[in-house]
Amino acid sequence: MSLKTLIIVFVFSCVVSCSQVKNKQGSLVYVESPRLNLEEANRLSHLPLYCIDVEYPYRLGQTLGGPEDLLSPKTLHPAFYGCFDWHSAVHGHWSLVRLLKQFPDLENKELIKLQLLESISKENILKEVSYFDEVHNASFERTYGWAWLLKLAEELHNWEDPVGKQLERNLQPLTDLIVLKYISFLPKLNYPIRVGEHPNTAFGLSFAWDYAVSVGADMLMTVIKERSKDFYLKDQECPIIWEPGGYDFLSPCLEEAALMKRVLAPQIFSKWIDGFLPQLKDAGFTLEPGIVSDRTDGKLVHLDGLNFSRAWSLNVIAKDIEQYSHLNTIANLHINYSLPSVVGDSYEGGHWLASFAIYALNSINYQ
Repeated sequence: MSLKTLIIVFVFSCVVSCSQVKNKQGSLVYVESPRLNLEEANRLSHLPLYCIDVEYPYRLGQTLGGPEDLLSPKTLHPAFYGCFDWHSAVHGHWSLVRLLKQFPDLENKELIKLQLLESISKENILKEVSYFDEVHNASFERTYGWAWLLKLAEELHNWEDPVGKQLERNLQPLTDLIVLKYISFLPKLNYPIRVGEHPNTAFGLSFAWDYAVSVGADMLMTVIKERSKDFYLKDQECPIIWEPGGYDFLSPCLEEAALMKRVLAPQIFSKWIDGFLPQLKDAGFTLEPGIVSDRTDGKLVHLDGLNFSRAWSLNVIAKDIEQYSHLNTIANLHINYSLPSVVGDSYEGGHWLASFAIYALNSINYQ
């Protein structure tokens, strides 16, 4: 699919405005700016609401200590047993919380609250904690699932609703455990993991940082800032032209840049980004969305997720820096490519992509 074709997209019920960006040939093209409104929120909410109590198919990611560990997903993970795997179940819950906060008149709002209370009960969360306490699964979901758990905790912390406060209290033992795991693990990680999938260190640190800032977790903030500098401060000329890999749903270069935007002072970040991704400052910079060839393939559909995560990283980088405002348009281009396919997609993408779409839409820096 050509870049010209990508520009002319239909973004369902989003209210749109237009901005311009140059294509590879140097011609100006118009890009619609998607916005998350109630109708789009209702559309996206159907995916996590459907899957958070769908037990099978499910990928456990479990290390077996013996035959006694061969239990059903719901027995092992009574809170997060749906949506194909643990981390997708976690961010499916995050999606519903986020949408309820933004749109109090969301369809099925009472059903969603009941589902959240049933999943994130005190008893269920204590069982989730006990799973992490097992010797063979101490590193379970490190750090991708950890990051989404803290993103869920952050969202609940900032939700001024009685249900939200109850859910935050119920989740707290697992939240506290994950915070301790970060603080224990990061000093032992000698080298960052620079991949486009789950183990990516920069992604895991970014979401954990957001949580720490939101709740005032000073110790967690300190260790994240220190390790981010250790890992990335000397990096230069990230090879973004090598991206994306065939299965990527994260951009190693852009995730790192978005993390450093969070943890560095503005003047230090400005100098660092000039050495790390100097091309971003060029108003003619182009970055084509990842092209998905088969959305029924659970790995190939990762590229839809890449488009959303690229968008939120670009928007973080551009926020409050006029020199990078053109990156917002490139972010919109990426969202517009993948958003129409999220609903109606096969389960391979449908069980997780709504969360990525919601987070990307919420990252847009509206002018």
